[in-house]
Amino acid sequence: MPRFEVSTSIAAPPQRVFDLSLEVEVHTSSMAGSTERAVDGVTSGQLALGDTVTWQARHFGLNWRMTSRISAYDPPGYFVDEQERGPFRRWHHAHHFEPDGRGGTLMRDVIDFAAPLGPLGRLAELLVLDHYMRRLISTRNEHLKGLAEASGP
Repeated sequence: MPRFEVSTSIAAPPQRVFDLSLEVEVHTSSMAGSTERAVDGVTSGQLALGDTVTWQARHFGLNWRMTSRISAYDPPGYFVDEQERGPFRRWHHAHHFEPDGRGGTLMRDVIDFAAPLGPLGRLAELLVLDHYMRRLISTRNEHLKGLAEASGP
Protein backbone atom coordinates (compact mmCIF):
# COMPACT_ATOMS: atom_id res chain seq x y z
CA MET A 1 0.00 0.00 0.00
CA PRO A 2 1.55 3.33 -1.05
CA ARG A 3 2.35 5.88 1.60
CA PHE A 4 3.84 9.27 0.98
CA GLU A 5 4.45 12.50 2.83
CA VAL A 6 4.48 16.09 1.59
CA SER A 7 5.90 18.85 3.81
CA THR A 8 5.18 22.53 3.22
CA SER A 9 6.55 25.52 5.14
CA ILE A 10 3.99 28.30 5.55
CA ALA A 11 4.66 31.75 7.01
CA ALA A 12 1.41 31.81 8.99
CA PRO A 13 0.45 30.48 12.43
CA PRO A 14 -0.72 26.85 12.76
CA GLN A 15 -4.27 27.83 13.76
CA ARG A 16 -4.76 29.84 10.55
CA VAL A 17 -3.36 27.05 8.38
CA PHE A 18 -5.45 24.43 10.24
CA ASP A 19 -8.64 26.47 9.81
CA LEU A 20 -8.04 27.17 6.11
CA SER A 21 -7.30 23.48 5.51
CA LEU A 22 -10.80 22.58 6.70
CA GLU A 23 -12.62 25.17 4.56
CA VAL A 24 -14.61 23.53 1.76
CA GLU A 25 -14.23 26.59 -0.48
CA VAL A 26 -10.43 26.62 -0.02
CA HIS A 27 -10.29 22.95 -1.00
CA THR A 28 -12.42 23.42 -4.11
CA SER A 29 -10.47 26.49 -5.23
CA SER A 30 -7.20 24.56 -4.79
CA MET A 31 -8.55 21.79 -7.03
CA ALA A 32 -9.91 24.02 -9.80
CA GLY A 33 -7.87 22.09 -12.37
CA SER A 34 -9.99 19.00 -11.75
CA THR A 35 -13.26 20.97 -11.37
CA GLU A 36 -13.62 19.51 -7.88
CA ARG A 37 -16.70 20.53 -5.94
CA ALA A 38 -18.61 19.45 -2.85
CA VAL A 39 -21.92 17.84 -3.83
CA ASP A 40 -23.23 16.27 -0.60
CA GLY A 41 -22.73 16.40 3.16
CA VAL A 42 -21.03 19.61 4.30
CA THR A 43 -20.80 21.60 1.06
CA SER A 44 -19.61 24.95 2.40
CA GLY A 45 -17.82 26.43 5.39
CA GLN A 46 -15.48 24.67 7.77
CA LEU A 47 -15.46 20.92 8.35
CA ALA A 48 -15.29 19.53 11.90
CA LEU A 49 -14.95 16.15 13.61
CA GLY A 50 -17.45 13.62 12.23
CA ASP A 51 -18.43 15.72 9.20
CA THR A 52 -18.70 14.05 5.82
CA VAL A 53 -18.39 15.61 2.41
CA THR A 54 -18.82 14.08 -1.02
CA TRP A 55 -16.44 15.50 -3.59
CA GLN A 56 -16.97 15.25 -7.31
CA ALA A 57 -14.00 15.81 -9.60
CA ARG A 58 -12.64 15.00 -13.02
CA HIS A 59 -9.39 13.00 -13.12
CA PHE A 60 -7.96 11.04 -16.05
CA GLY A 61 -10.89 12.23 -18.19
CA LEU A 62 -13.47 10.59 -15.90
CA ASN A 63 -15.85 11.96 -13.28
CA TRP A 64 -15.24 10.55 -9.78
CA ARG A 65 -17.03 10.85 -6.46
CA MET A 66 -15.47 10.31 -3.07
CA THR A 67 -17.16 10.66 0.30
CA SER A 68 -14.76 11.34 3.15
CA ARG A 69 -15.21 11.81 6.88
CA ILE A 70 -13.18 13.87 9.32
CA SER A 71 -12.30 10.96 11.61
CA ALA A 72 -9.78 12.63 13.93
CA TYR A 73 -9.52 16.26 14.96
CA ASP A 74 -7.23 18.03 17.44
CA PRO A 75 -6.96 21.76 16.67
CA PRO A 76 -4.58 23.18 15.70
CA GLY A 77 -2.30 20.13 15.60
CA TYR A 78 -3.90 17.69 13.21
CA PHE A 79 -6.95 16.20 11.58
CA VAL A 80 -7.57 13.11 9.49
CA ASP A 81 -9.88 12.57 6.57
CA GLU A 82 -10.72 9.05 5.43
CA GLN A 83 -12.66 7.76 2.46
CA GLU A 84 -16.01 6.19 3.30
CA ARG A 85 -17.05 5.61 -0.33
CA GLY A 86 -15.18 6.21 -3.51
CA PRO A 87 -12.59 5.07 -6.00
CA PHE A 88 -9.90 3.87 -3.59
CA ARG A 89 -9.74 0.62 -1.68
CA ARG A 90 -8.25 2.79 1.09
CA TRP A 91 -7.66 6.53 1.54
CA HIS A 92 -6.30 7.89 4.83
CA HIS A 93 -4.96 11.46 4.86
CA ALA A 94 -3.42 12.80 8.08
CA HIS A 95 -2.84 16.57 8.14
CA HIS A 96 -0.26 17.76 10.70
CA PHE A 97 0.41 21.41 11.62
CA GLU A 98 3.53 22.09 13.68
CA PRO A 99 4.92 25.47 14.82
CA ASP A 100 8.18 26.14 12.99
CA GLY A 101 9.67 28.25 15.81
CA ARG A 102 9.48 31.46 13.74
CA GLY A 103 5.74 32.11 13.93
CA GLY A 104 4.98 29.92 10.94
CA THR A 105 3.85 26.37 10.32
CA LEU A 106 5.35 23.18 9.02
CA MET A 107 2.40 21.42 7.41
CA ARG A 108 2.87 17.70 6.82
CA ASP A 109 0.44 15.59 4.83
CA VAL A 110 0.80 11.83 5.34
CA ILE A 111 -1.25 9.85 2.84
CA ASP A 112 -1.86 6.10 2.82
CA PHE A 113 -3.90 4.85 -0.10
CA ALA A 114 -4.63 1.75 -2.10
CA ALA A 115 -6.24 1.35 -5.48
CA PRO A 116 -8.91 -1.27 -6.11
CA LEU A 117 -8.52 -4.20 -8.54
CA GLY A 118 -5.77 -6.20 -6.83
CA PRO A 119 -2.61 -6.60 -8.95
CA LEU A 120 -3.91 -4.21 -11.63
CA GLY A 121 -4.54 -1.58 -8.98
CA ARG A 122 -1.06 -2.09 -7.57
CA LEU A 123 0.39 -1.57 -11.04
CA ALA A 124 -1.66 1.65 -11.41
CA GLU A 125 -0.34 2.81 -8.01
CA LEU A 126 3.25 2.31 -9.12
CA LEU A 127 2.96 3.65 -12.67
CA VAL A 128 0.53 6.55 -12.25
CA LEU A 129 -1.25 7.15 -8.97
CA ASP A 130 1.69 7.70 -6.61
CA HIS A 131 3.14 10.49 -8.75
CA TYR A 132 -0.29 11.93 -9.61
CA MET A 133 -1.41 12.06 -5.97
CA ARG A 134 1.86 13.67 -4.80
CA ARG A 135 1.47 16.35 -7.45
CA LEU A 136 -2.19 16.92 -6.54
CA ILE A 137 -1.39 17.34 -2.82
CA SER A 138 1.57 19.63 -3.61
CA THR A 139 -0.65 21.81 -5.82
CA ARG A 140 -3.26 22.01 -3.05
CA ASN A 141 -0.58 22.92 -0.50
CA GLU A 142 0.87 25.72 -2.64
CA HIS A 143 -2.62 27.19 -3.01
CA LEU A 144 -3.20 26.95 0.75
CA LYS A 145 0.22 28.50 1.44
CA GLY A 146 -0.61 31.48 -0.80
CA LEU A 147 -3.92 32.08 0.98
CA ALA A 148 -2.50 31.69 4.47
CA GLU A 149 0.45 33.97 3.83
CA ALA A 150 -1.66 36.61 2.03
CA SER A 151 -4.08 36.95 4.93
CA GLY A 152 -1.45 38.45 7.24
CA PRO A 153 -0.71 37.79 10.92
